Amino acid sequence: MKIETPWDQQIASVLVKPLVKTPVRPNHLTTFSLCLAILGAALLATADEIQVNWGAGVFVLSRFLDHFDGELARLQGTSSKFGYYFDYVVGGIGYAALFTGLGIGHLSGDLGNWAILLGAAGAASALISLFSNLGIDQRSEDLGEGEAIGYPDFLGFELEDGIYLLAPITWLGFLTPFFVAAGIGASIYCLWTIRTFVRLDSKKPAEPPIE
Repeated sequence: MKIETPWDQQIASVLVKPLVKTPVRPNHLTTFSLCLAILGAALLATADEIQVNWGAGVFVLSRFLDHFDGELARLQGTSSKFGYYFDYVVGGIGYAALFTGLGIGHLSGDLGNWAILLGAAGAASALISLFSNLGIDQRSEDLGEGEAIGYPDFLGFELEDGIYLLAPITWLGFLTPFFVAAGIGASIYCLWTIRTFVRLDSKKPAEPPIE
């Protein structure tokens, strides 16, 4: 069974309704979610158990709130090209901040210097995936292939919804294996986006010769 709209997006569409007739605009929510993501990453970087637990919760909240701006734009009729790109850039920066914070926070742990390498790989993958996905979107639009950006989904859950597990996993004391798995997963996803972009780019019609 396929559910067209993810559960978190459905919940966001209900919770955001009180803001429809207020001065709050989608870009305000996007900026707020970025601030929360950076705060969460900074707390994760401290390696202090209490602050790390708070950081995980704050970051998960930022990812949930990321769905609010699009729903608010739809309900207010305030969608814009800038808002679309701004949302994607904020998402990429948020994940890059997360991996950076996790890398710094694990530097004094069992991973040692490997933590910095893993954090850098995850952060770089997040930023590269951001640009590859935007390229995929543009190429898909040019080729008339519909919407190509997105994550595999099942029963209303998308692949990216796995980030919601960050909080309970951290609270249960399993942040390090999550960090390792997420870093590897982000790198694999990055390679997939690059491959998809290259495939679509190769289909792009050649420019007609200039007479």
